[in-house]
Amino acid sequence: MHGTCYSIEVTPKLPAALGRLQQLAEDLYYSWSFEVRGLFYQLHAELWIQCGHNPKLFLRRVSQRRLDLAADDPVFLDSYRIALANYDYYLEKPVRTGLPKLLDRDQDLIAYFSMEFGFHESVPIYSGGLGILAGDHCKAASDVGLPLVAVGLLYRQGYFHQDIDEYGNQHANYLETDFSHLPITPAKDPGGRDAVIRIDVEDGPIHARVWEARVGRVRLYLLDSDVPENSAANRTITYQLYGGDSGTRIRQEMLLGIGGVMALRALGLSPNAWHINEGHGAFQILERCREQVAAGMAFDAALELVGKNTVFTTHTPVAAGHDIFNQDLVLRLFGRYLTNLDITPDAFLSLGSSSSAQGGFNMTALALRGARFCNGVSRIHGTVASSMEGFIWPEVSHEENPIGYVTNGVHLHTFLAPEWRNLFDMELGHEWRNQLINPEYWNRLDQIPDYRYWSVRQTLKSQLIKDVQWRIRMRLERIGDSRSDIEHSLRCLDPSNSNTLVIGFARRFATYKRATLILRDIERLRRLLNTPGKPVIMLFAGKAHPSDLPGQELIRHVYELSQERDFRGKIIFLEGYNMGMARRLVAGVDVWLNTPEYPLEASGTSGQKAGLNGVINLSVLDGWWGEGYDGNNGWAVSPHPKRSGGERDQMEARTLLDLLEYEVIPSFFDFDGAGYSESWVRRSKASMKTILPRFNSQRMVMDYARNYYARAIAEGQRMSREGVEGASLLAQWKHRVTECWPGVSLRRLDEPVAQINVGESVHLRVGVKLASLTPADVIVECLIGRAASNGGLEVVDSKRLTPMDLNEQGEMEYGLDFQPGLAGLQYYKIRVYPFHPLMTHPFELGLMRWD
Repeated sequence: MHGTCYSIEVTPKLPAALGRLQQLAEDLYYSWSFEVRGLFYQLHAELWIQCGHNPKLFLRRVSQRRLDLAADDPVFLDSYRIALANYDYYLEKPVRTGLPKLLDRDQDLIAYFSMEFGFHESVPIYSGGLGILAGDHCKAASDVGLPLVAVGLLYRQGYFHQDIDEYGNQHANYLETDFSHLPITPAKDPGGRDAVIRIDVEDGPIHARVWEARVGRVRLYLLDSDVPENSAANRTITYQLYGGDSGTRIRQEMLLGIGGVMALRALGLSPNAWHINEGHGAFQILERCREQVAAGMAFDAALELVGKNTVFTTHTPVAAGHDIFNQDLVLRLFGRYLTNLDITPDAFLSLGSSSSAQGGFNMTALALRGARFCNGVSRIHGTVASSMEGFIWPEVSHEENPIGYVTNGVHLHTFLAPEWRNLFDMELGHEWRNQLINPEYWNRLDQIPDYRYWSVRQTLKSQLIKDVQWRIRMRLERIGDSRSDIEHSLRCLDPSNSNTLVIGFARRFATYKRATLILRDIERLRRLLNTPGKPVIMLFAGKAHPSDLPGQELIRHVYELSQERDFRGKIIFLEGYNMGMARRLVAGVDVWLNTPEYPLEASGTSGQKAGLNGVINLSVLDGWWGEGYDGNNGWAVSPHPKRSGGERDQMEARTLLDLLEYEVIPSFFDFDGAGYSESWVRRSKASMKTILPRFNSQRMVMDYARNYYARAIAEGQRMSREGVEGASLLAQWKHRVTECWPGVSLRRLDEPVAQINVGESVHLRVGVKLASLTPADVIVECLIGRAASNGGLEVVDSKRLTPMDLNEQGEMEYGLDFQPGLAGLQYYKIRVYPFHPLMTHPFELGLMRWD
C-alpha cells in the first residue's frame, strides 16, 4: 500500500465514577501498589502489556466502551474503591517508626541527588542497581514520612533497550520518550510560573526546565535540557543516561549538581541536609559554596559550612565506576564559575585530586572533601571504600577514617509478590506491614503451614515459566526461527509442572560480576543439567554497557552455550532486562545465583529481592551477603582474594558446582510424601524471615535518618549558630594546623615497663613538638588493647594524656598515670592528632603522629 500513513489518537473521557483513575496514574505510588496496577490490568490486560505497564499512556489508549462498562461493574468498582481507600490512608498515615523523634517533618528537609532513579519500567530514567536503589530510597522515605525531595535528570532517550540477535550479539536501541506519557508535570515556582534554571558555562549557557513527579509523599524534581533556549549540543545533554563523551557527561553532572541546587532555590525549597548518591551530583557542593561566597563568605569557610550538613554515599569499589574528568576540560568549562567561587584554578583542581588519577578531576574525591558524612553500602564495602579512598585522610588508619556504611535494602512493597502479601494477610493479619524492620516478628513465618508456603512458591514459579515462554517465543519469532525450533527451545518449560529447579542470574553484565563462573566446567554442568528425573533450568538476563565490549562478550558466550543441543531450553538468556522482568525473576526462581569477584560487589540488591520472596541465595560472600548469610538461609561460596585471577576463579567455580551438585539439587528434589522437600521449605523460610526485616529499604532509610540525616542537620544547625565567624575560624584553624603539621612529632620520654603487678600503675611521659601549635590544638592519646589477628591493635580503651610543661628541647610534656583494666598481656600505643570543637569527625583533617 502506497501513500502517507497518518496517526491519530482518540482519547477517552473518564466516567465520573472513575474520575480518580487519572490521579492514581500520575502518582508513582502505582509502582509499588499492585492494587492500583491491577485496576488497569482488569480494564484491558492486553493493552496494559502493550503500553509497557504505563498507566498514563493506558488511559489515553483504552476504549471508551471499556471505561463505561467498568463504571457500571460492581466488581471493578469494589476494587477501585479499595485501591483509593488504601491510597488515601497511605498519604495520611505514615508507617509507625521512630522517625518523629529524629526529624521534624515540618521543619527539616533532605535533598537527595542521584543521576538515575528506577521506580518502574514505565519511567525509563534508570540503567540498573544505582537507579533502582535511588527509587527504593524515595519509596521508603515516602512510607515512613521522611521529609525528602529528590533531584535528578529527565532523559529523552534514557538507557537503551536491549535486543539479542541470532548470534548472541547485544544491540542497544535508544527509544524516544514522549514526556506526555510520563507521570510528570511542569514544576512551578512560588509565583506559579514554570520553574527554569540557567548555568553559565564558558562555551554557552545551559538552560533547563524543571519537571515534578509525585512519589507518594515525596516529590521528585527532574531537569530537562531539551529546551529551545539551548544550543543544539546542549539540548542533547539529557538525551541519554550515561551516553555521549566526557564533555557530555561533565555537563550532565554540572546540570545535576549545580542546576539541581538552582532548581530547589527556584522552587522556594531550603533543605537543611543534602545527600549526594554517588559522585555524579558532587558539583552541588560548589554551587552551595558559591551561594555563601556571594553572601560575603570566603570559599574555605563556605566549604566548612556546606560540608557540615552534606552526606555522600559511594557505591562502587571498581575504579572505572568513579567519574574522573580531564583537568583541562574542567577548567575550560568552569572558568567563569571559578571567579564566582573566588578561588584559584589550582585550589579548585585540588578539590578533585586523587592519588590514582594524576591530572584528573575525581568526582568522588570532590564529594569526600565536601561532605562530613560519608558511607559505603555494606559492611564489606565500607571497609573497602575506607581503604580505597584513604588518600583523603593520609595519616589516619582506614579503620578510623570517616567512611562508615549503611547496608542497602530493597523496597518490599515493590518486589514482594502479591501472592505473599495475600498469604501474610490471611496468616498474620494486616499488622505485618508495620513490622517490616522487626526481625523477631518474622519468626512467625514458621507458623505458616509448609504446604501453603510451598504452594505460593510453586505458583510464582509457574507464572515465571509462563512469562519466560512468552518472551522466548516473541524473540525467536522476531529473528525468524521456525516453529519446530521454537517448540524445541520451549520443551523444558511447562508452567503446569513446576517441579523443575530454576536458577536465576540477572544483573549488569560487567566482567567483575562473573556471570560465566558457573560455566567454567562445561562437562560437569552438562551432566548436572541433564540428570534424568531432576530437571534444572538456568535463566540469565542483564545488559552490558554499549561501550563495555568484554561485558557484551560474556553475553555472547552465555548465548552460544545456550544453543548447544544439551543446553537448548536449559540455559536461557532473556533479552530486554528491565524492572518488570526483574520482579518476575526474583519472585519465581528457586535459587538466586550471584558470583562477583570479591570484594568488588559493593552491595548487590538483587539477592535481597529474591530472598524476601523465599528464593534461596547461592552467592559469593561479598557485599550484603557477607552480613546476610547465617549458615541456614542459603549457600555461600567463600572467596579466595589472595589467589591469582585464574586460580581464584577455578577454586570458586569448583566450590559453586560442589554446592550445586551435593547440596542444592539433592535438597530440592528430596520430595517426601507431601510432594515437596521439607528441608527446602525450611531453608526458604529461613531466607525470607532473616532477609525481609534486615534488608528492606525502610530499615535502610531509618539507618540514614538516625546515623546521617539527623546528625547532619544537627551539625549544620550548630555551625549556623556559630555564624560566618565560626566557619571562618574553623577554616583558618585547619589551614594553620596543616601548615604547621610537618613540624609536629611525638617521642617517649620515660622508659617503658614491660611488666607490672595487679594494682600498680603505668606512668607515661611523652614529649610533643607542637611547632607553632598549642596544646589546645591537639589531643595526645593512649590506646590500650589486645593484639589483633591482622597484626594491629584491637583497641579496648583509650585515655588522654594531660599537658604539663615545656622541656628544654622545646617539647610540651604530656603525662598519664593509669591502672590497666585488662588482665594479662596487652599492648598500648600513643598518638597525637589535631582537635577543634567545631570539627564533625575527630580525624577529618587526616593528620596524625605516632610514638
